[in-house]
Amino acid sequence: MEFDIKKVAELARLNLKPEEQAKLEKDLSAILDYVKKLEKLDTSKVEPTSHVLDMENVFRADEVKPSDAADKALKHAPQADGRFFKVPKIVQRD
Repeated sequence: MEFDIKKVAELARLNLKPEEQAKLEKDLSAILDYVKKLEKLDTSKVEPTSHVLDMENVFRADEVKPSDAADKALKHAPQADGRFFKVPKIVQRD
């Protein structure tokens, strides 16, 4: 397939040395040749998919459960007011 490697590099914002241009041109040419082969495949009986394998949720279902995490956290607070941390008031003035 014909393409201008300098134009491709410019669009990709790549500053390539001449030897890099030659390698990239060879690599892109091989990729495009392979895509041409893939275009010849009959995919009319292949179902469209977003993933090769079936996807399933591996997480457990959410359940509401009682928790004492807030009580445990407040035990470590220097000061608490009910179920809240009590902190000194800080007012910043210019």
